[in-house]
Amino acid sequence: MMANPDPSAESSDSSHTQPETPEQNGPAAGTGGSPAGHGHKTLDEKLADLPIPLHNPAILEEQARRASDIQLRIADKITAFAGSMNFVYLHIALFTIWMLFIERSPWPTLTLIVSLEAIFLSTFVMIGQNRQAAFQQAKADRDFTEQELELKTNTQLTREIVRLTTEMHRRVMGDAAR
Repeated sequence: MMANPDPSAESSDSSHTQPETPEQNGPAAGTGGSPAGHGHKTLDEKLADLPIPLHNPAILEEQARRASDIQLRIADKITAFAGSMNFVYLHIALFTIWMLFIERSPWPTLTLIVSLEAIFLSTFVMIGQNRQAAFQQAKADRDFTEQELELKTNTQLTREIVRLTTEMHRRVMGDAAR
């Protein structure tokens, strides 16, 4: 049993050094390798090396816009808390305390408080829905623009391939193919 951990450690050491050997001359294109002496890259480092962005630019723009406005940050925090189980637990505790210890006839005052809270929370929900709808529209517009650009590029590439194929066929087959 003692002999097993040592060979596995040696095999892991040898397998660890094998991938680093090609990387000593620098990482190969597209392999995501790390320079010698830095070991294996973390997932974040590997993702940072990807040629594509991790988030849609519309998402990044929306996050920057929301971070720059104090009212939007407050609304986000309230909405996040109101949509959590902590919010539910807090209300269970408060309503129980209110009904058992604060008022003998809690219903009129408690109903007023809960109604006011519902008005404000529904407003925050509508703000969130409007924000989400605007964000989805901006993302859809950006996606449409990018897809149209990609379609145009693919069409141009296809036409160039057809032109080159026709030219190659003409040269290989000679002028008789005309």
